[in-house]
Amino acid sequence: MIRDVFDHRVIEAAAADVRLARTEFDGAGRWLTSVGEGPSEPLAAEVWVFDKALARVLVHHRWRGWVPPGGRVEPGETPREGGRRELFEETGIEVELLPEPAAATVRSYHPEWPTTLGLSFVAIVDAAKPLAPESGQPAAWTPLDEDWASYFPEDASRVRQHARWLRDGSAR
Repeated sequence: MIRDVFDHRVIEAAAADVRLARTEFDGAGRWLTSVGEGPSEPLAAEVWVFDKALARVLVHHRWRGWVPPGGRVEPGETPREGGRRELFEETGIEVELLPEPAAATVRSYHPEWPTTLGLSFVAIVDAAKPLAPESGQPAAWTPLDEDWASYFPEDASRVRQHARWLRDGSAR
């Protein structure tokens, strides 16, 4: 479903998150600037969830493989609000996200869909907290040093790098 115009508050929130993101990939800032010039696909948000030992919660998507909890940002919702909602829907975890997004990227979430802006937020949670996964999408803690099959193979190294920044205290 194409939205003709993004809510001004949503665009401003997305632009602020792109500026704050630790890493920007694929010309995410330029892509967002072009949104005001015409119709655009919905935004996407995901959450890289770490525990104190830097394990990560993943959701098994029906065809994308293991990916962080996330999805489409709903109309009128900021990317941060969408990320929190998707995290709760897919894992049952309700938590505040860290102030600095991990990454901003532009990608297509399906071979037949156009590209869109995706913002990756970060949360640190207690791994003992029970997970309540969405039907058909099991959630599981996976150690960062293990490989996993994903629709976005470059994400594993991006998530690992962000975990190193968090561990070393080198986040901005």
